[in-house]
Amino acid sequence: MTSSPEPFSRRARHDRARYIASLDGVRDHLQIYRLSTGLEFPWDYQRSLELALIRMFAVPEISELIDATGQFARAGQRRYDDTLALLAALAKYGYDSPEGKVALRTMNRAHHWYAIRNEHMLYTLSALVCEPVRWIARYGWRPLLEQEKTAAFCFYRAVGTRMNVKDLPDDYAGLERFNRQYEQTWFAPSATGRKVADYVLDIACSWVAPPVRPLARKGVVSLMDEPLRRAFSYPEPRLARPMVESLMRLRARGLRLRRPLRHSYYDDPPRLRSYPGTHHQYTVADFGVTSPSDVDPRWRREP
Repeated sequence: MTSSPEPFSRRARHDRARYIASLDGVRDHLQIYRLSTGLEFPWDYQRSLELALIRMFAVPEISELIDATGQFARAGQRRYDDTLALLAALAKYGYDSPEGKVALRTMNRAHHWYAIRNEHMLYTLSALVCEPVRWIARYGWRPLLEQEKTAAFCFYRAVGTRMNVKDLPDDYAGLERFNRQYEQTWFAPSATGRKVADYVLDIACSWVAPPVRPLARKGVVSLMDEPLRRAFSYPEPRLARPMVESLMRLRARGLRLRRPLRHSYYDDPPRLRSYPGTHHQYTVADFGVTSPSDVDPRWRREP
C-alpha cells in the first residue's frame, strides 16, 4: 500500500477495516490474518501471543515437561525468539509455502520427541487464537471484526491440521468453548509452573533497564487474569493493575488518532535478541531446536 496524498482523517483510520469487512473470513483468511496481525494490531498481537504462550505453563503437566527439557533455564530468550519467528513465518509466507513447510517441519519435529497429549496441543492452538481476541477486546484501538476472528481460527485450524492435532472444532465459538473448559480442568498451581513462569518474566524484564525491572515485572503480572495468576501463585498487583489498565486505554485512544500503518510488521520485524544481526540475515531453517533434550523416559514418545 502507498501513503494517501489526502489529509489524514479519523475516517481514513478505518479504511483498512472496511476493506477487511469486504472479504470472506474463511476464503480469505490468510490475507485477513496478515493484515490484522501485520498492519492493524502488530504490537497487540505480539504481546498477546506472548501471554498465550505463558498460559501453557499454568498446566502442571506441560510445565513439568518444559522444566524437564531445561530449555528455558539454558536458553530462554532463544526459545522465545524461535517460537515467535516460526509463527511469524507461517503468517508471512503461508503454511503451504516452502518457508511455511519448513516452519511446520521444525515445530512438528520438536513436539514429536516428547509424549504430549493431543488436548494439550489443541489448547496451545486455542490460546494462540483466543488470547489475542480477548486482549484486543480489552486494549485494542478498535474491536476485531468477525472476519478477523474467523480468519485467525481458520489460520490456526489449518496449522493444527498440518501438525496432526486431532478433534479440531469447526468454528471459533467451538474453539473458545474448548479453551474455557480446558483451563477450568487443567489450570492448577505447581512448583514447575511458577518456576517456568519466573523464567519467562525474567526474560521479559531483561529487555528494560535494571532499575525499571521490578516495575516491569509487576506490569506483566497485572496483565494476567486471576486464574492465570492463581496458577502461578502470583499476588494481585493491586496498585499496578489499575495504572496499567489506564495506560493501555490511553494508548488505544492515541492509536485511534494516528495514521494507519503502511509498513507491515512482517516486512521489517524487530531484531531477535538471541540472534546477531537482523531478521533478514536468517532463513526459517535457522530457527528452532535441532535435537531433543535428555529427559526422564516418561516424557519421551514411544518409538
